[in-house]
Amino acid sequence: MLKQRTLQRVVKASGIGLHSGQKVLINFVPHHADGGIVFRRIDLNPPVDIPADAMLIQEAFMCSNLVQDNAKVGTIEHVMSAIAGLGIDNLIIEVSASEVPIMDGSAGPFIYLLTQGGFAEQNAPKKFIKILKPVEALIDDKRAAFAPLDGFKINFTIDFDHPAFAKEYQSATIDFSTETFVYEVSEARTFGFMKDLDYLKANNLALGASLDNAVGLDDTGVVNEEGLRFADEFVRHKILDAIGDLRLAGRIKGHVIAVKSGHELNTKLAKKILADFT
Repeated sequence: MLKQRTLQRVVKASGIGLHSGQKVLINFVPHHADGGIVFRRIDLNPPVDIPADAMLIQEAFMCSNLVQDNAKVGTIEHVMSAIAGLGIDNLIIEVSASEVPIMDGSAGPFIYLLTQGGFAEQNAPKKFIKILKPVEALIDDKRAAFAPLDGFKINFTIDFDHPAFAKEYQSATIDFSTETFVYEVSEARTFGFMKDLDYLKANNLALGASLDNAVGLDDTGVVNEEGLRFADEFVRHKILDAIGDLRLAGRIKGHVIAVKSGHELNTKLAKKILADFT
């Protein structure tokens, strides 16, 4: 029997909110068996618990946002991806703001922090949703779908007409395991176009964005001095996002095929899985 797992001890950290630009405290707290993943807004009085449930997604512009009892927690996809990658079933994530800190724009720092907490097996079996028939979500020319598979695999294709996006690096396939996630996916950073930054900041978005937490692109290529971490870092990050978004439906066994998908479509597919499952 595969047993559920949580952390052995509390881990505390802080970082900058991508959209607010403000310092955010984040604490990872062990949670009881069958407790699931819960975000806790400790800046509110009283604190509000928001389960990591796809049905609570109300906004998915640029990031995934959970909303319950008029309380929101956003930019959750990277930490949810790390949780999926490490096979954590039960965890309370305390945050001191309406968003999870962006860290370096990848799931790597969350992998490090969660590992520092150690893992504790719990006396309850892991629960999986097994895909038995194809499930598909569409938005315009974008597609995200699940096909049956006894495991978890993801094929992702992006389509950007830009000098930094070489055609041969716009598709990738990951046969999911903790090892492949940690070494092949978790370090891939979010990315954005410098030309969009002024517009976003004028609308109180991306106030904390910098080249320390994202790959920046101008009209000709990558702005960051260190360049890319992987030749196909862009599509790997899209895989990272999809893993985090789909984890909001639970632990799933199936084959993901995604074309030009983003947070809105990922979470639409996650909601469809939950609706079919229940």
